[in-house]
Amino acid sequence: MVSLAGSQIPSPSPGQSPCAAAGGTHRRPGRSMRTIRSALQQPDSAPGSPAAAPRDGFGGDDSDIENLTDSVIDFHLSELAATAGPAHPAAVAKSSSAINAAATELLDLSRDFSDYSSFNSDISGELERLAMAAAAWAGAAPRSADVQAAAVDLNDLESMDLSPDAAPLERVEPFVLACVQGLGPDAAPDARRAAAARIRLLAKHRSDIRELIGVSGAIPALVPLLRSTDPVAQENAVTALLNLSLEERNRSAITAAGAIKPLVYALRTGTAAAKQNAACALLSLSGIEENRATIGACGAIPPLVALLSAGSTRGKKDALTTLYRLCSARRNKERAVSAGAIVPLVHLIGERGSGTCEKAMVVLGSLAGIAEGREAVVEAGGISALVEAIEDGPAKEKEFAVVALLQLCSDSPHNRALLVREGAIPPLVALSQSGSARAKHKAETLLGYLREQRQGVGCRAGSVAATSLAR
Repeated sequence: MVSLAGSQIPSPSPGQSPCAAAGGTHRRPGRSMRTIRSALQQPDSAPGSPAAAPRDGFGGDDSDIENLTDSVIDFHLSELAATAGPAHPAAVAKSSSAINAAATELLDLSRDFSDYSSFNSDISGELERLAMAAAAWAGAAPRSADVQAAAVDLNDLESMDLSPDAAPLERVEPFVLACVQGLGPDAAPDARRAAAARIRLLAKHRSDIRELIGVSGAIPALVPLLRSTDPVAQENAVTALLNLSLEERNRSAITAAGAIKPLVYALRTGTAAAKQNAACALLSLSGIEENRATIGACGAIPPLVALLSAGSTRGKKDALTTLYRLCSARRNKERAVSAGAIVPLVHLIGERGSGTCEKAMVVLGSLAGIAEGREAVVEAGGISALVEAIEDGPAKEKEFAVVALLQLCSDSPHNRALLVREGAIPPLVALSQSGSARAKHKAETLLGYLREQRQGVGCRAGSVAATSLAR
């Protein structure tokens, strides 16, 4: 039996790596759910508990504004600076935004580049922020944790209506408690697998339920299952943590429970669905800026590149969006280039209509921000692929392509010369005259660089000719 001890997960001790942070909490037997209820009603964390991490998508607040398309969830990069979960179940989410200047150009063009490109439909349809009055808690008579857990049949969850009206939190919490007990280290493997599946189910529905689960002790109990040799148990644990990570406060708890490295393990070893959901969970955790370097250092970049190369369309989208977020850190750009990300990115630029072309251009432009990335793009034939997109692609692809070319050519006379040889001037002239306002501006800027290049060559040629005649 796992009893519930407290409402917060402690942060790693000083000097402890987030990859190896302890995954448990101190628990005292006989703790009733009334304590958890009161914790959920507090607007701030208890003293000594981790403060809610800043939501920092690109140097500012992260986003969990959800848009649903075809039973999957898209978080737009343009909304990376929007709102997180409420401070407690009675709160209503509010949005704010700030964009890192270094990513402004790419972000402005990334309105359609989804943050969570295609979450499993396991969590579709549930992302409405719900207001729950504190008075809903008042009438509950205190019962022991054991009594609450024993009073429910977990099989009832399969057919239970989890809408707010049909399932107030006071009805849901005994099921949460029973699931946490089922995740205990003394539980049978089948019981742990089933408990993870039910946490996954509960966490997909409502913000207030996700927050309740987050303070119940479920998160540290789920983390060991990420390394399970049972692929179903591993997938359930990955997806449960993904769903829970949609709540901002839970991200800090998931990080403190030492989940990053086990999630990377699931990204390498899991089923196709587990890999995709692990990528999305890491993307969610990277909303805490300090986690981006940790995720890269824990080895996430190579399996993301592998998913980019060999995954399904959905897997490729998830890998692209996660790489884009992680590569806001320079060291992760270097890791991505070393892991061979450039070649599959260039290949994806040619996959029109799959939903990956524009995303690949954005990530390619980000990696072109370092010298190693520019060299790798040129070697992989990236300039030719981008020129072709400007010639034949739709309007949005042309904008992404011209921005990536600016990254490649702004400080490189050699790359400008290659661009001219690829026949880029006619399509750039056409884009500067008939594209969107933004595309026109970028095309004109790039043409200005090319004119400088030609004038410099002309001046040098004239100087050489004059010297020859003087002789």
